[in-house]
Amino acid sequence: MFGPVNSVLSLVFWLLSIGAFILSVWALVHAVRIPSRAFPAAGKQTKQLWLIILGFATLFTFAAAVNYGGMGTGLPSIFTIAAVIAAGIYLADVKPAVNEYRGGGNQGPYGPW
Repeated sequence: MFGPVNSVLSLVFWLLSIGAFILSVWALVHAVRIPSRAFPAAGKQTKQLWLIILGFATLFTFAAAVNYGGMGTGLPSIFTIAAVIAAGIYLADVKPAVNEYRGGGNQGPYGPW
């Protein structure tokens, strides 16, 4: 009786785990590409701390996506939820603040040219 519902819920949670993994990887790749001096200049934590946080976030969301140790079955674990929160904080708060300090070539008033 609960078979089809359980399989649909498992699929939904697996897709959410894949989305969380993509979110964490996006945040980690962005943090790697930003210069170290941009973080304190923007009034944020250091680059090394964010790389550690986002590295663990990527690890936990990857474990949930591939169902390592049963993390991907059923409801997400507390580590997966914390990882999504950490990546979300980085993308919503830190990324916009450090983007203006990103190194690059010629910068005009509307972006690179």
